[in-house]
Amino acid sequence: MTDHTQAERITELIRPLRVKPGSTVNLARDYDPAYKLDGLKKKDSARLLQTGIGILADYQARLAAQDTYGVLVCLQALDAAGKDGTIRHMMSGVNPQGVSVHSFKVPSPEELDHDYLWRYAQRLPARGQIGIFNRSHYEEVLVVRVHAENLERQRLPRAAKRGDVWRRRYREINDWERYLTDNGLRVVKLFLNLSREEQRVRFLRRIDLPDHNWKFSEADVRERARWDDYQAAFSDALSHTSTEWAPWYVIPADRKWFARVSAAAVLVHALMEIDPHFPHVGDERRAELAQIKQQLEAQAPEGAAADPFEQQLHDGRSPAPAQEEG
Repeated sequence: MTDHTQAERITELIRPLRVKPGSTVNLARDYDPAYKLDGLKKKDSARLLQTGIGILADYQARLAAQDTYGVLVCLQALDAAGKDGTIRHMMSGVNPQGVSVHSFKVPSPEELDHDYLWRYAQRLPARGQIGIFNRSHYEEVLVVRVHAENLERQRLPRAAKRGDVWRRRYREINDWERYLTDNGLRVVKLFLNLSREEQRVRFLRRIDLPDHNWKFSEADVRERARWDDYQAAFSDALSHTSTEWAPWYVIPADRKWFARVSAAAVLVHALMEIDPHFPHVGDERRAELAQIKQQLEAQAPEGAAADPFEQQLHDGRSPAPAQEEG
């Protein structure tokens, strides 16, 4: 399959999931948590995910080698939507040296002494890296909005709490993401959209299975009581912060297999649009490498191939992928 064909199929898969910039979102009306692409079946998901992971590994190697762009993945969801599993499956085939994952909990006293975006800016990926925020700066217009006491803890000046705080924060976040994008950091935003009933079932599973008890938190059930408030906050955030430079993708999360395939597809699509390349090696450098190659071949022990890698290529065998090298 050509890169062009792969890109077309990925685009077809994720198109219905993209939040059109400027649109007004109502989650209950516009996005079905149980949606899947017509004709796509669970039995095909493992193969599709492995294909996506393979493409992702290739593009990650190029991204690191080019060292010009970085990628920030913002992952938001309600409890039990599968954020950890999505990260684990999506990134299972990439070089761990090129990926960082940060989970943002309750702000520390030091973090509360800074502006609300400060702690997120400290964890941005470098050029050539993929960074994943498991809960991101969008907590500042979601959890903080649903629980107004969190806003008080931020000790903002009185003027900063006047008027429509949330619309102001949407604008500030959009401006910040535009700044990041202009400086070579691609922002990929994924919202795992879980239904209320599926969340209930997953909570029960955590209680019924002893080896899953550790996952259950009574705080999650308390947050479930604010379901409608969260749905309104998510709908508003998606409406105001899905931009041309950093659009949101609403990932249907009731089917874990489809959520993982879709999330990987969105990330692969972003990397394909960046289209990183390995640095060009000029004639002078190639001549230097040829001389070094001769020196290394001359050091081969008796009976060993002068260049085992070249021998593999000559024999038509696939050499070890670059990401497996130390």
